[in-house]
Formats: sequence, structure tokens, C-alpha cells
Amino acid sequence: MKNSIKFAALAGVLLASPALAQSVSPPPVAPVKPVTDIYFGQTLTDPYRYMEDLDDPAVIGWMKAQGEYTRAVFDSIPGNADLLKKVAQFSGSFDFVNSAQRAGNRIFYQEQAPGSDNFDLLVRDSNGAARKLVDVTAWRAAHDGKPFAINYFLPSPDGRKVAVGLSEGGSEDASMYVYDVDTGAQIAGPLPRARFGATAWTSDSSKVFLNQLADLAPGAPATEKYQNSRALVWDLRSPPMALLGAATPSSIKVPAPMFPYIGTAEGSPIMVAGIINGVQNEIALWTAPASIGDSSAIPWRPLVTPDDGVTKLTISGDRIYLLSHKDAPTFQVLEVKAGEPLSVARVIVPASPGRLIEGIAAASDALYVQARKGVYSQLLRVPLDGGEAQEIPLPFKGSINEIDASPTKPGAVINLASWARPATILAYQPEAGKFADLHLGGAPASFDPSRFETTDLAAPAADGTLVPLSYVEPKDLPRPHLVVIDAYGSYGISQYPGFGSRTAYMISQGIGYGICHVRGGGEGGEAWRLAGKDANKPNTWRDVIACAEYLVKNGYTTPDKLFIIGGSAGGITMGRALEERPDLFAGVIDEVPVANTVRQEFSPNGIPNIPEFGTVTTKEGFENLLAMDSYLHVQDGTQYPAVLITTGLNDPRVASWEPAKFAARLQASGTKAPVLLRVDADAGHGIGSTKTQNDELYADVISFIKWRGGASGWSPTVLP
Repeated sequence: MKNSIKFAALAGVLLASPALAQSVSPPPVAPVKPVTDIYFGQTLTDPYRYMEDLDDPAVIGWMKAQGEYTRAVFDSIPGNADLLKKVAQFSGSFDFVNSAQRAGNRIFYQEQAPGSDNFDLLVRDSNGAARKLVDVTAWRAAHDGKPFAINYFLPSPDGRKVAVGLSEGGSEDASMYVYDVDTGAQIAGPLPRARFGATAWTSDSSKVFLNQLADLAPGAPATEKYQNSRALVWDLRSPPMALLGAATPSSIKVPAPMFPYIGTAEGSPIMVAGIINGVQNEIALWTAPASIGDSSAIPWRPLVTPDDGVTKLTISGDRIYLLSHKDAPTFQVLEVKAGEPLSVARVIVPASPGRLIEGIAAASDALYVQARKGVYSQLLRVPLDGGEAQEIPLPFKGSINEIDASPTKPGAVINLASWARPATILAYQPEAGKFADLHLGGAPASFDPSRFETTDLAAPAADGTLVPLSYVEPKDLPRPHLVVIDAYGSYGISQYPGFGSRTAYMISQGIGYGICHVRGGGEGGEAWRLAGKDANKPNTWRDVIACAEYLVKNGYTTPDKLFIIGGSAGGITMGRALEERPDLFAGVIDEVPVANTVRQEFSPNGIPNIPEFGTVTTKEGFENLLAMDSYLHVQDGTQYPAVLITTGLNDPRVASWEPAKFAARLQASGTKAPVLLRVDADAGHGIGSTKTQNDELYADVISFIKWRGGASGWSPTVLP
């Protein structure tokens, strides 16, 4: 932990004598260098445009100075150091496992064992013994202790090889390595610019398909980073061969901003080519025989266009199963055989108004369908030889957050969790008709989920729509109390029951936790997503305002004890709710936020996000982007609540200049409440952050809530 000042030893003296509060230089004021743009007759002035140059030492120096000051503030909160120890101890007592996948007679998974700072890649052999394949702690030790993370892994069908993506410092810029599972030896790689990773293996496990980003020329614009990627096949001995994308002779023409990939399944005679348009959910698909051959000779046959509303697929033999929302807002499952057009596809699981279908996985015995009623999961089984979908009772009420199946093996493996119960990895055994606990990961014996109470609420929005609100608090907690509401609301991503050890610790400290399922997410299917997109985007932040008003009206909390938290695209929700109702909140935690949407498409990750948010090159797109732009809606003279903004200098998803510009603008607005910019120079978007980095972040978040919520003894002695 890179603390600039330590105050723990002086905490008692400083509390007893406010006159002795630490004197720390305030953070530097950002120079104003206005730039004026005119969009469709509307003039906009951008006072901090220069911050977009992250190669400017002065910009990075300003951000780091802000981060050092914020660090000094939190270090001077008397309880912060002790809180960090307790958060770290609590989070370190769990054995976390995710991404369990079966291949051959083995199970592969990522594990953060109790006390570990990282997720490692492990394999459990057929004899039940587990061993590490990629030890990230050892990897870091070999690279001067720098943070590294596993971004993805994909085992070969026979379970004897595994492709792994590793990246440094939260950058997500993964290079791909291939390991021999029998010996643990690295046998291929590193292959650079493999951020989006391995997509499939050939059935004989000899070759791996992947997407690779273009090798940019020196001085290329930042916006070129995700342009002209290619789908490759790699035999692990020769250089990879490009099958789709830029400078390939394929019959499929891939526009520069789009991402091509190849998929197949063990034992299938077909392979699938897909194209993804940035963050758009709907995909385009082609099919061909599974023989690879020369890249110019693959006879690709069109199957699906984005207009068909297909978002996911799975393959079993010569049958392709598709998840589609076309004429089915809560999704339906289609089946089509190789060589058939989509027009003859059969509906095998129809849409139902009260049920959302969100995932499909083909096994040798059945198609397993992941569905939901409300925010809670259902698991359906559809026999491959025909028959109606049957619901499989789950061991407890919660959320299936991952599902894995193989077309050559019966059953499926699921990751099931709830708001107060850590993930359990379960294998459904169709021959026995029951689940088996794989005993991967687990909670400490001292953890008792029954201490938490979960309630399913609904808040009325201004237009009458009922917004689902999940609420978790310690049992018998007196009201009103401190409350933090979490919200996101973009890309159709849903916030479903999932356990977070640091969130659980926060709740145990007497802080109620609400999850507002705002429009723009996927909780209600395609219609719910579209109700918070484009011109409807204001519904997203107004829904979180409605959830906040509901909790205040019903006595859970009061505005001086109420906080909202969100990040990334959820930063739109945080920033605009802050600006529309500054009177409603005691504080806002805005993590790695999208804050300057009018300028976002000029960032490295901006062009892939145009399908979700729009472009300033059209009048409608500009108007929508301006409406959701937090930075450009800051008003001088408005008294905003306290704001904690976070960023990582290696963020590949939201360039750190967006949070920085927003912080600078709020600080210059004249608001009296503190506006703090928390900067982690060795992190990115949070994906790939170490346990220590996450512990430090959550200790600061909890300290911020207690401080600004008026809890006794939590005021900093460095006064912002």
C-alpha cells in the first residue's frame, strides 16, 4: 500500500485536539484551458480537454498528486487502518473459485485460496488431486512483483492442453500462453495482443482459435487500438494463420471496428464464424465444415444477421442452438441443423412473459437452459431427443452466475450464489436426477449467512414503472441507518444475486445494501434494456433516484445517511443522479466512471462502445450523449454531496482522463463538500486487481460512507 502519510499512531491525540489537525497541502488546482466545439448548432466549452493527453507528464502528475492527497485524507481517518486489516482478514478467510470447466477427465478452475492475493489456475485430475498450472504469485515474483492476472483460460477438449491469457497491472492487454496439462510446462507463447483470447479448440485438440488485435504502428491514434482485429488458428508450432479480418482473403468481409471469431464444439462436423460489433449484443454468424484448410477456401454460409436478434449460441453435433429476442422480448431458444437457413429454425423453448432466458449450454444428454423469474435463477433441461423443457430444482434460492456443459458429457456444472451465500460449484447428474457438490472453494466455518436478511422490493419510478430493488441488511438493524445503493444500467447487463466478501463485511458494519435494477440492464429482457438506452437513457439514473426515494420514504434511511455506488458505464448513472438530485444523497462513490460521454468515442475503447451509447456524428446521437454526460452537466454554485471518484492509470475500458476531468470540474464548481480522486497507478478497470488492491479500495469506500454518514470517530484529520 503506497501511503504518503501514516496517521494511525496520532489518531487519539488528533481527535482529542482538533487544533492539531494535520496540515497537508491541498491537491493542485487543475488549470483551465477551454476548448470550444460546435455540434449541430450547439456550442460546448470543455475546460479540461488537455487532460485527454495521457502522455503529458503534467496531466499524469496532476492525477498522481490528487491521488496522494486522497490517500492522505483516508490515512488520517482514525479507523481506516484498523478497518483495512479487518477487511483483509475477512476477505482472506474465503476460498473463492470461479470459471469451473470440464475437459477430458479433468476439471479446470480459478482459485483464490485463503490468504492469497491472486486467482491461480488449477486443475483437478481424475484421481481427485488438485494442482496449480499457473501460479500468479510466482509469476509476479519473476516480474519484479508487478500485479499480474489471468484474464481467461480455455482447456482443449481432451484436457491435455490449456490456453491462458495473462496481463499486467490491470491493463487486460493479455498475451496468450499454452500449457501442457500433464507436465505443467509452457509449450507455446507468448502470443501478444490476444486480449479477447481463445475462442475454441479443434475437436482433436491440436489447434486453437483466437482473436488477435492489430499491431499498431508507432504514433497511431489511440482510437485505432481495437480496429482491424483478426480471427486466427494456431497449431502451436508455426505462426498463427489468419482466417477472418483485415488482410485476409475470406469471403466474409469484416468492417474495421468489428471483432471476428471462430467457434466449434467437440465432435461437431461444423464450425461457426461470428462477428461482434463492439459491445452490441446481437451477432452475425456463418457456418462451414469443421475442416480448416486454406483460409481463402473455407465455404462460409450465412446463418444469422444482427437483425435476427441472436445473442448466444451453442453447438451439439450438427445442431446449432440460438438464443434470440426477435419477436420474443424475454428471449426464446431456436434449433437449426447445419446447412439449414434460419427461416426453418424450430422453437424448442418459447418465450414466456414472466420468465427471462439468458443462457444455453449443450451437453450429450440435453440442452441446459439458464432462465430467471425476477432476479432468481431457474435451470431447465431440454432432452436432445425431443420433449418439453423440465425445470430442475436448485439447492437454494439464488443466481446461476456460470454454466458449463460439453456436448460429449452428460449434465452441466453451475456456479450458484446468493446475496449472502458464497458461490457453490455444483454438477448436475442427469442419471441420478440431482446435484453433486464439487467441493471447490468455500466459506470459513465462522461465516453465518443467516445473519443477513434479504428483501425483494419495488420502487415506483416517475413514469409509474416499478423498479426492482433487492435489499440486504443485518437482521434487527435499527432504522434509519446508513444505506448504499448499487446501480449500473447499460449493455443489458444485469445485477443478479452474487456474493462479495467485502460487501458482506460492509453490511456487517451496519450499512444496508440495496441493488437497484435500473432500466438499461437486462433484468426484464430486451424491452427493459431498450427502456434505458439512447433517448431513454435518463430512465437509468431516474430509476436509481426512485429507489433512493423509496428507501427514504419507507424509513430505511435518510438523505444524510444515503449513498449510491456504481462504476464504469454505471458512472453515467452515478453522475447524472448526483446532478439531478444533489439533495438526496450524503455521498456518491463513482468508480472508474464513464463521465464524459460526448468525448468517449475519441478514447481507445470509444468506437466499440458506439453501438451502446451512440456517436456525436449524428444529431440524435449527440443529443443522447450530451444528456448522459456528467462532466458537461456540472453547474457552478450547486452544492453537491461528497464525491469519491476512482481510476486506475492502466484502465483499458474507461480512459483515466474521464474520471480526472469529472473530478476537476466538480472541484472547480464551488461545491463545499469534498471531491476526492482516488488514483491507483498499478491498476486498470478493476479487472485483474489483486486482493490487496480490492481490500484497500473497499476499506476506503466503507470509511467514506461512515465519515460522510456522520458515524462517530470517522472524520479525517486531514480536512478536505
